[in-house]
Amino acid sequence: MLRPIDHGERYELLSPTDMPQAAGFLWNRKMMIQVTCRGYAVAQFMQPEPAKYSHAPTMEAKSFMQPEQTYYAHHPGRFFYIKDEETGQLFSAPYEPVRAPLDHFSFTVGKSDLAWTVTHLGIGIELRLSLPTEDVVELWSLRVSNLSGRSRKISVYPYFPIGYMSWMYQSAEYRTDLGGIVASSITPYQKVADYFKNKELKDKTYFLCEQPPDAWEANQSVFEGEGGLHRPSALDGSQLEGSKAHYETPVASVQYRLTLGVGEARDYRFLFGPALDDAEIIRMRTTYLSEAGFARAGVAYRAYLDNGRGCLQINTPDKDLDNFVNHWLPRQVFYHGDVNRLTTDPQTRNYLQDNMGMAFIAPDITRAAFLHALSQQETNGSMPDGILLFKGAELKYINQVPHTDHCVWLPVCLKAYLDETADFALLREPVTDAHGLTLSVGERIGRAMNHLLGECDYRGLSYIAQGDWCDPMNMVGYQGRGVSGWLTVAGAYALNLWADICTNDGGAEGALHFRAGAAALNAAANRYLWDGAWYARGITDDDVAFGVHTDIEGRIYLNPQAWAMLSGAADAAKRTSIIAEVEQHLDTPYGVAMFAPPYSAMREDVGRVTQKFPGSAENGAVYNHAAIFYIFSLYTVSESERAYKLLRQMIPGPDQADYLRRGQLPVFIPNYYRGAHREYPRTAGRSSQLFNTGTVAWVYRCLIEGLCGLQGDAEGLKINPQLPDAWDEMTVVREFRHATFTVHIQRAMVTTVRVKQDGQWLADARVRHIAAGKKYHLEVYIPQNVSESPHEAPT
Repeated sequence: MLRPIDHGERYELLSPTDMPQAAGFLWNRKMMIQVTCRGYAVAQFMQPEPAKYSHAPTMEAKSFMQPEQTYYAHHPGRFFYIKDEETGQLFSAPYEPVRAPLDHFSFTVGKSDLAWTVTHLGIGIELRLSLPTEDVVELWSLRVSNLSGRSRKISVYPYFPIGYMSWMYQSAEYRTDLGGIVASSITPYQKVADYFKNKELKDKTYFLCEQPPDAWEANQSVFEGEGGLHRPSALDGSQLEGSKAHYETPVASVQYRLTLGVGEARDYRFLFGPALDDAEIIRMRTTYLSEAGFARAGVAYRAYLDNGRGCLQINTPDKDLDNFVNHWLPRQVFYHGDVNRLTTDPQTRNYLQDNMGMAFIAPDITRAAFLHALSQQETNGSMPDGILLFKGAELKYINQVPHTDHCVWLPVCLKAYLDETADFALLREPVTDAHGLTLSVGERIGRAMNHLLGECDYRGLSYIAQGDWCDPMNMVGYQGRGVSGWLTVAGAYALNLWADICTNDGGAEGALHFRAGAAALNAAANRYLWDGAWYARGITDDDVAFGVHTDIEGRIYLNPQAWAMLSGAADAAKRTSIIAEVEQHLDTPYGVAMFAPPYSAMREDVGRVTQKFPGSAENGAVYNHAAIFYIFSLYTVSESERAYKLLRQMIPGPDQADYLRRGQLPVFIPNYYRGAHREYPRTAGRSSQLFNTGTVAWVYRCLIEGLCGLQGDAEGLKINPQLPDAWDEMTVVREFRHATFTVHIQRAMVTTVRVKQDGQWLADARVRHIAAGKKYHLEVYIPQNVSESPHEAPT
């Protein structure tokens, strides 16, 4: 049903029905597209705000991508009908809309393309979608082959729905001068000022054909007729009517009538995308619509993606993990950091964490992101709810709601960058804000930490306002009194990290101040939030603690437990208790849940998180971003076996039953899997299918610094692998500070980690004085498991 091919560079799904929502995604710096195995698609492009060129059949509210996207008959997609002209039999590729049982089906997801191979009625269909590097356009290739052993007469109908474009103006027609169907619209507006802003919008959608078709249809209702999409009436005749759409829903459909000899094949290429005017359409056709144009675009796009190949290659006993880490995880990390999720105002926490991941791929981008984010700091030291990336961009959606966590992420993410680069000069870089105030990076982060310390109540607990990391926890503190248990310990962790950075950079006096602040937050957490076995999630405006043992729902939350271990609030006894309670209450077959039990009804002193369906999104799902914080905390306290178990559960598979349960290909980590496995076992484990998630930067960090134990610091590269018990060895190739480390890790009769570099023992488990361009070969020996028979110690 599902297997890796091409040495893990692709995954192949052999059924359109076993995992119907399984999808792959492609992107470039201006657009993204996610396409399911059945042919449904969600595509957006930036102009500069997100927009669409293939729409639903009714007016759509603008929103971000939806979790567990519902697909329906008229959902936008990319489809190809095939009709046997002699018998009238019909099928479609990839699978929708006809849904005919196919003789063969293959959907393969590659790093730079998506492809389908379909065989039915003795006809073979090969489809491939790719993107260019800079332009907003889909590049589609089609091969039609006669596999039947006899001459065939068929018609092939590419069918790309364009949908409801505008209530002001929409039309479509075939343009012989442009060589395809062009749909035009006018973006609706009310204010005169918006007319002038809208003049630069790409309100045309085009479908261009390299070879002139025999017929076409631009009117969806004429194409569909009484037969519906399952058997469109337009396909009953010998050729399409050639209708236009005049303030009617447009569609792009063309017809090729083919006579194919035995074994004969025909190739076709198409472009689909938005445009401002005819001149842009002509440019797209000239640039791309040829065999050479597709080839040039492919080479450039693969080179672009190669920039995100990452810094880690592993060879372990778990080959499916190797596939994911070596091929797919850095790709997803690169997507987040290079295009900032294709938004103009990423949430500050997302912007900083996504760029934390880039520290392992392209550190210069991380550096620039810190400078840009800090240029938008407020004069009181606080950070905004979103980072504006373009002139004229505005804070939208959740970024209009006050959150209190954004300062925390500055030292948390900076730590990863400094460990990777030792670029302490960044701390002295001047940054000028919108008010004209120029301060160094170090001064600005110091102000942010002091702001955190100042935003506490009389108990010394951190205010939550209308949300912290958890956006829909919006009613805990909206009256100005509620506090966040998570933010209290997360603030302590951030302050300790910043104190460490100050110490390394010669700021001992500042380090004492910030470390004292961290100790005060930890002390407040232990005094007011420790519930006997775990930490409370917070205290409401009405002075009610929640996330405590007396709660029937939302009894225990994961985040305060993870960050209390990171901050040092939890001593050894508390850590033991926390880990045991998390395993009892939050462990599921699909990972560790964000909290449990999920809420079944609105709790007005917590907020809209309690209104979400139990087990979905933040309401008790296996919310991978929260899960990876816990995994990271486990690695920091050497709970490597537990950490690896939960980390491995984030990746679908490797057994078929798990793939079917999650319904997702193992080519990305989603933002959540359904939780509530006790309350709703039928849907538990189901993937959200959303590839936008702050999880992946942390997963990469956990693998590099935790599992492989190859973490940088001011001196060089520290070595402390944390292999799961079942592994005796692994090999790692790690790019670090422009040098290459080949590291073989194996268990031996040693009491602590020991390292040979190029055959010579190191004094301790650290490589210093790293030379750019040099190749290092390390033999790393780690202690045997207690249960293992002793092996000979290295000499």
